[in-house]
Amino acid sequence: MPKAKHTQKLDVTTEEKIKAAARAVFHKKGFAATRTRDIAEEAGINLALLNYYFRSKEKLFNIIMTETLSGFVLSMTGVLNDETTELDKKVELIASSYIDLISKEPEIPVFIVSEIRNNPNSLLEKLPVQPLVHHSVFVKQHQTAVAAGKITEPNPLHFLMNLMGLIVFPFVGKPLIQGIFGLKNAQFNQLMQERKKRIPIWIKAMMKAK
Repeated sequence: MPKAKHTQKLDVTTEEKIKAAARAVFHKKGFAATRTRDIAEEAGINLALLNYYFRSKEKLFNIIMTETLSGFVLSMTGVLNDETTELDKKVELIASSYIDLISKEPEIPVFIVSEIRNNPNSLLEKLPVQPLVHHSVFVKQHQTAVAAGKITEPNPLHFLMNLMGLIVFPFVGKPLIQGIFGLKNAQFNQLMQERKKRIPIWIKAMMKAK
C-alpha cells in the first residue's frame, strides 16, 4: 500500500509539473508556436512521458486555456454578483484585483487576446460568460443607477468595456509603452499601482458625461 500511495503522489506531481510548464510556454508563445517538445523541455521530462499523461498538444492546451480563462473571468464573478457592494466599490475591487493578478502573470492578457482572435467561439464554449454578465447583480445595479439619473450611459456594455480596457490595455501594450517613455519594469509597475485609485475616478467621470 505505501508503494501505491507513493506512485499516486508521483503521478499527480508529474502531471502538475507538466501543466505548470505548459502554462508557462503557452502563455508566452501561444498555441500555434508551441511544440510539445518545448513543454517537455520546460518541464524537464522526456517527450514520451508528456505524451503518456496528455495525448496531444490540443488536449493539454484546452486544459490550460480553460484554467486560465476560469481564473481570469470567474475571479470577477464574485465581485459582479456581490449584493453587499455598491457599483462604485465594485469598480474599485475589479481594478485592484485584476491589476494585481496581471502584474503577477503579465503574459495572460496577450495570451487570451491572441487565442480569442484565433478561435473566438472557444471562450463562449468553455465558459458561460454571457449569462454571468447579463444576469449579474452588477448589471441590475447599473440599470438602477441609470434610472436614478446617477449614470447617463444606459448601456452597461460600455461600462464594462471602458473598465476592462483601462485595466488590460497597458499590460498588452507594455513593450510599446516602456519603449516610448523609457520606463523600467519597476516604473511601469508603479504606474499600474497608481491606476488602482485613478481608474475608478475616470470610470465615474465617463459614465456621468453627457
